[in-house]
Amino acid sequence: MKIALITGGNGQLGKSYIKTLTKNSYFVYSIDIKHSKTKVDNVKKIILDITDEKEIGKFFKNIKHLDLLINNAGIGVFTPTEKRSIDEFKKVLNVNLVGTFIMSQFALKKMVKQKKGKIINIGSVYGIKSSDPRIYGNSGRNNSEVYSASKAGVIMLTKYLASHYAKYNIQINSISPGGILNNQDKRFQINYSYKTPAGRMASTYDMQSVLEMLISKKSNYINGSNIVVDGGFTSW
Repeated sequence: MKIALITGGNGQLGKSYIKTLTKNSYFVYSIDIKHSKTKVDNVKKIILDITDEKEIGKFFKNIKHLDLLINNAGIGVFTPTEKRSIDEFKKVLNVNLVGTFIMSQFALKKMVKQKKGKIINIGSVYGIKSSDPRIYGNSGRNNSEVYSASKAGVIMLTKYLASHYAKYNIQINSISPGGILNNQDKRFQINYSYKTPAGRMASTYDMQSVLEMLISKKSNYINGSNIVVDGGFTSW
């Protein structure tokens, strides 16, 4: 059975990706700082902090083989930039970017020895364009500068690693989702949908087809790409 490792497995998108992975005959290690107690076939839930290099290293020593890593864990903050503390800034960077680097570094050590593997990093449309504060209104959830900076870093980290590890038959790509419907403020949903040519926010289902393609052999010649799945949000 193929082996996959996903971070942020307890989140909305992570759970959706796990369903896709198990449907495609993967055994999945799901890493997060907390998990539901619900048991899922062919999924092992592991509580770990991806910014803890020593603990991540111990975990990887117990994995003999790894076909796929999905760096999905991510956090954000919503206070205005002028009120941002350095601790907040560092925390977002540590989880979103440093955590992605730590996981990728350990995974690459195994994949280089195997001479094959795939890494998929989860970016964001806000890693390639700034958010528009007008669509957030009074929701209190305006996207932050540090989230955008961290996701831009993830996208460029993807391109760097892809170009340097292609010779080992390792494909590394990123997926940058647009806004995914998740009980947001109604006004925000209307505003966001208005700015999206597709006329709606995404569902987790919209993200699954790209993942299915990237984990298959059909993607073996795709490397260093950032695939935007946003209903056209970044097109204008």
